[in-house]
Parts: sequence; structure tokens; C-alpha cells
Amino acid sequence: MPSFKEFGLSPAMASNLEQLGFEQPTEIQAKALPPCLAKKDVIAMAQTGSGKTAAFGIGLIEHLNPRLFAVQGLVLCPTRELADQVAKALRELARARDNVKILTLCGGVSIGPQIGSLSHGAHIVVGTPGRIQDHLRKGTLTLDRVNTVVLDEADRMLDMGFEEAMEDILGQTPDSRQTLMFSATWPETIRALSGRYQREPEDVRAEAKKGNPDIQELFYEIAPGTAQDAVMALLSERQPASCIVFCTMKQQCDELAEALRQRGFSALALHGDLEQRDRDSVLVRFGNQSCSVLVATDVAARGLDIKSLPLVINAEPARDSEVHTHRVGRTGRAGEQGLAVTFCTPSKGHKINRLESDRGQAAEWGDTEALMAVPLQPVKPAMATLCIAGGRKEKIRPGDVLGALTGEAGIPGKAVGKIDLFDFQCFVAVERSVADKALKRLESGRIKGRKIRVRYA
Repeated sequence: MPSFKEFGLSPAMASNLEQLGFEQPTEIQAKALPPCLAKKDVIAMAQTGSGKTAAFGIGLIEHLNPRLFAVQGLVLCPTRELADQVAKALRELARARDNVKILTLCGGVSIGPQIGSLSHGAHIVVGTPGRIQDHLRKGTLTLDRVNTVVLDEADRMLDMGFEEAMEDILGQTPDSRQTLMFSATWPETIRALSGRYQREPEDVRAEAKKGNPDIQELFYEIAPGTAQDAVMALLSERQPASCIVFCTMKQQCDELAEALRQRGFSALALHGDLEQRDRDSVLVRFGNQSCSVLVATDVAARGLDIKSLPLVINAEPARDSEVHTHRVGRTGRAGEQGLAVTFCTPSKGHKINRLESDRGQAAEWGDTEALMAVPLQPVKPAMATLCIAGGRKEKIRPGDVLGALTGEAGIPGKAVGKIDLFDFQCFVAVERSVADKALKRLESGRIKGRKIRVRYA
């Protein structure tokens, strides 16, 4: 495997990658970086979690002219979660350059502050197709200086009905641009899109692993109507610090999360009907380990930045093998062992048969009777989340929050977990044992010399 030194990167980028802990490029990085850096069009097939953001991000940053205050790079993503994750990764990569401004433009939040931010200029815009179109229509965003466009998870954007939006946006960028298309699958629609908007693209593929040796998969046949009980039994048996339970319908998510909460489990639902503030809160609390169970639709299967996930549960089989692979691939990452469990009623057995034939290997079935006999024992999360009514717009930084907790509030630094900063609020995870004390002290104390409202998230 080559090292990053072989790509002829600028000294600033090379040293930044070293500081960020990038040692060996992943397969997709090793294959996609040379054509990306050579300003060629690229169509890359890569699974979520394969390191693709750096594969396009390094070239995107290297090609920027920071003195030119115009949008030079555009990254389109299917969901706000993925856009946030990509923007965060790009900001880390951009530390190698002075004053590179990266803006996220997504729906679900008011457009006013975005218009204000755009008026100050930006080098790279990361966003969802609908909101990018809104800004183009209003004239608050122009793309005539764009030299690179990235379509991230292009197959997912087509699935979500963004084809016309993507074509409209690409039509407003210069013909001379570089177009990079990243996709987990290779359907006819992606080939057609590539044919219309790319010039002799380099075809780059990172081999999709048929099976991950770090993931154990188990299947349980259950009686109709017993999925909720089966999920609770499994959570009681395995006691995971974090777990995603996948459901097909939004209503199922809400019902299962509510049933889990009523039985003492810490569970939240994530699906497309949530308001953006609620989505942010759910993802923060799950990501900082103050909620153990996320009950989600497949929208959450891609683009969620969750480092360690010991257990994934399919409350019912996925609609096809590809979706199953995406769900299961959330666990067993970064060399950690993971478990993926699928519950299946007899009427859905054909889906498991199809999965077996697609993979060429038999499913391993667990003992349903023994599982259902496990006594109920809810998992208690280690952390609790406090929500502070002030964020970036009030110039609050993570260090200010940490200082207020460890200084005046007298909480030991090791009891403070992840701090997530948004424009108008900030979430901080603290060990459950000191949460009440932290809340009381912050309520009576000050952050940046000001009294600020604090509550449990």
C-alpha cells in the first residue's frame, strides 16, 4: 500500500495529515487520489466508512486559491447528517491552508442565517440539492467560479428523487469543472448521469467486502407481533453501550422507541419526519453515549458518524441484500468486533433465502426460545446530556464550556464527554453520577461572563 508521501501533496497538507493521524491511505484513497489531484473526472464506487471524504477532500483543498473569495468547490450530499459530517472532515483537512471558509447549506433550518454567511463569501459549499437550488434561485449563491463538483452518495440522491435538482445545479457550473462522483452502487441511472456530466472519467472501485470478519451475524425466527419483545430480550442479554435498531417505517420507529422507553430502556427514534432541532438533539445524545438505543429508518444507515457500535439489530429483514449490507456495516468498524442480529417472521423468510443466495453462504440461526427467556434488564447509559442555550453565534467555544464545568462547577475533567457546538445551542455530555451537580452549578454560574440557560437535553 502506498503512503500519502507518494501523492506529491503540499508540505502543509502532508504535515496536517500526519497530525490528523492519517498513516496509510485506505483502498479508495490510494486509487482515487491520483486522478482527483490530476484534476480528472472520477467515478468511484466505495462503501460508507471507506474513507472517501478524504479521497475527494484532499484534492478539493489542494486546488483552492484561498485569496479568491468565491465558491470554488461544491459538494452535494443526500442528507443533512452526511453534509455536516463531510463539512467537518473538510474543515480538518483545510487546517493546512490559511483562512479557508467552508459553509454547509441544508434544508430543515431557516435560510436567513445562511444568506448572511454567504454574503461574507466561502471557498467550499457542502449541501443538499434542494437547499442549494433555493440559494441559486434567490441569487444568494453563484457557481460560476466552481472548479470541482463532488456528488457524494450519488446513488442515494437519485433514490431520493434529486435527479432534476442535481442536473439543474450542474447546469449552473462551468463546463470546464472537474466532476467527481462517489456512489456505493452502480445502477444504470448512475451510468447515465456520468455519461451526461463527466468527461472520460477514471473508473475507480474499492472492493466491497463480501463479509466483514469483524462482524458476527445471527438470525432469529420469531412469531408475528413479538419483534418488540425480541429486541428487548436481545438488549438485555447483550447490554450494548450503543446500538442501532433498524425499522422499515417511521411509525414503527416511534412505536418501538416508545415501547423501549416504557420498559426502562434509553431509546430515541430517528427518521425523516423529525424537525431539524430534534434530529440534532437525537444524534448528539446517541453520539455522546447518553442514549443507548437509536431506532432508525434506512435514511440513518448512511452518513451517520458513529465511531463505535457493538450491535446492530434489524427488527425485520431489510428490503434487499444491499440495504442489509449497509445496515450491518455500521458495526465491526476500525478493527472492533461487532454483532448484527436480524429478526424474521416466517412470512419474511424468503428475504433471508435471497440474502443467502446473493452471498453464497448460509445464515446462522440463534435459539429463539433461549433468547426470549432472558430476563428484562435495561441498559443504563453512562452519560447524560446538558443543553446550553448559547452557541457559535454567541462566540461560545468548547473550551469555555469545559472551563465552566471544571472551574466554577468543580467537575473533574474526565467526567466531561463530547461537546457539540451548534449556532444557537451547545450540548455537553457529563457522567450521569455528576449530571445533577453540573446542571445546578452551570445554572448558578456563568459562561464567558454571562448567565446562560441550561437544561437536560
